[in-house]
Amino acid sequence: MKPKTFISNAPFLTESGAVLSRLEISYHTYGHLNAAADNVIWVCHALTANSDAADWWTGIIGDDRVIDPKKHFIVCANILASCYGSSGPLSINPESGTPYYALFPFITIRDMVKAHILLRKHLGVEYIHLCMGGSMGGYQVLEWALTEPEVFSKFFLIATGASESAWGIAIHTAQRLAIEADSTWQDNSPDAGARGLKAARAIGMLTYRNYKAFVETQQDKDHVLGTYRAESYIHYQGEKLVKRFNAQSYHLLTRAMDSHHIGRNRGSLESTLSSIRQPTLVVGISSDQLCPVAEQQFLARHLHKATFHEIDSPYGHDGFLIEWEKLSVVLKAFV
Repeated sequence: MKPKTFISNAPFLTESGAVLSRLEISYHTYGHLNAAADNVIWVCHALTANSDAADWWTGIIGDDRVIDPKKHFIVCANILASCYGSSGPLSINPESGTPYYALFPFITIRDMVKAHILLRKHLGVEYIHLCMGGSMGGYQVLEWALTEPEVFSKFFLIATGASESAWGIAIHTAQRLAIEADSTWQDNSPDAGARGLKAARAIGMLTYRNYKAFVETQQDKDHVLGTYRAESYIHYQGEKLVKRFNAQSYHLLTRAMDSHHIGRNRGSLESTLSSIRQPTLVVGISSDQLCPVAEQQFLARHLHKATFHEIDSPYGHDGFLIEWEKLSVVLKAFV
């Protein structure tokens, strides 16, 4: 299914003070709005995903899945600064007539939510039954819950937190250093920084999985000198991302994740979370090293009406994408 595009020609002021004179938002919808207009489910995606949520979360979204287009009107918008159709480094700068590339401005999670709101209004959606997201998608859900509390009925958060941790910021900094070490990364080219992006993805893979997962799936059995499954796997994952993603977008989006702190200009994390009044399902993955279960437990303790569930999984942070059968059980009861 091809994405749709919403274009706004109204000036878009970012949190950092930069202005985009033209905004494009790429998005997918599945199903139809019912007569009561109360069946909307909005999915917020993570770092390198796109708006085709039924493609990357197939175990959760689709016919006869827990999020079913026969029952629900499902919306997912590509985030700002991405490279899948929404305004980002590869978009045309109206001022110059050429792509922004490295000149695209710094974007925060709050800017992404501001764009989601523009799309919501364009689609005529006044009420969202469930807003859901994992990892960076959960960051957007939390920000949106605080920006437009009157719009939502329920929230679902998985493998996410109330603010970016020092651990997360350190990982993202290492990834950006890898990109910046590629002398081409600020070139005016879609392929700028490709080698750096491959290295950044390699760093990321070490945090998406864990020791046990790598040993169980990539351990060499014959120990041939100089030939290692884990090495081949890391090269493969890096090359796969380079073919579908952009280094300048990756650099911007990791900075956007570092900006995540729901208490900024609001108060403490605890008091800000307690102001969210809607029922919220919070799920953690037992082996998640990137966003450990302690972060979801913190959410559940301070949200006004939260239900916490921990999924036992060896897949680490990627468990929120892989463990769809276990996730469906708890999500179905909540939806």
